[in-house]
Amino acid sequence: MKGRPLRFTPRRDAGLHAYERSLQHAGLSPVAGVDEAGRGACAGPLVVAAVILQGGRGKIDGLTDSKLLTPARREELYAEITERAYAWSAVIIPCHDIDRIGLHRCNITGMRRALAALDRRPAYVLSDGFRVPGLEVPGLAMIKGDQTAACVAAASIVAKVTRDRIMVALHERYPEYGFNLHKGYVTRVHGKALAEHGPCPEHRFSYVNVGRALRNNGEVALVEETEGEVPGGGHAEGARA
Repeated sequence: MKGRPLRFTPRRDAGLHAYERSLQHAGLSPVAGVDEAGRGACAGPLVVAAVILQGGRGKIDGLTDSKLLTPARREELYAEITERAYAWSAVIIPCHDIDRIGLHRCNITGMRRALAALDRRPAYVLSDGFRVPGLEVPGLAMIKGDQTAACVAAASIVAKVTRDRIMVALHERYPEYGFNLHKGYVTRVHGKALAEHGPCPEHRFSYVNVGRALRNNGEVALVEETEGEVPGGGHAEGARA
């Protein structure tokens, strides 16, 4: 179904809840936000989350793009969102599905799955960056939606915290890679570990840098990265083959 246009576009200074308010005034409520974490990583799963927030006294202060928050603040907001949201869900897509199906298809399918997993049916969907085709309700893809709409910001936090916890747990199984620090993104620390040890089963073998490490255990190329955290380290994103 094609997205139904808003009567007006909320001003940037109208606050993160402006889109939800506009849609509610148009009779399109509740509104779900959907976002992912792990798209740029070369190891670990892709996690997609969907959130429907409450209005009024149920509003949660401090929501923004999860990457702009400290890990401690993300955990605090995650607890608030999962306790106070009208509905929320998180879908985990393993690395072998990304290799088999492709990253973008996994991303879009994950968004549909996360929305279907909500125990409340939304009347409208706001997604970060990518349009979600095949929905039974209208929707809008938003550039930097996690910095523009509260429900998308909440979904980004749920996805990010869920994935970070998975990567910390994977560190216990594969401590040589430092997953607890860089969360599977390609940093210098991660690149050196790949060069020394080769990839583990949690790496995405369809990615150029992982395939190179598998073939010859040589140097791992580093390119500019857009997400991930390594204190004091360089950042880079694994490119797909």
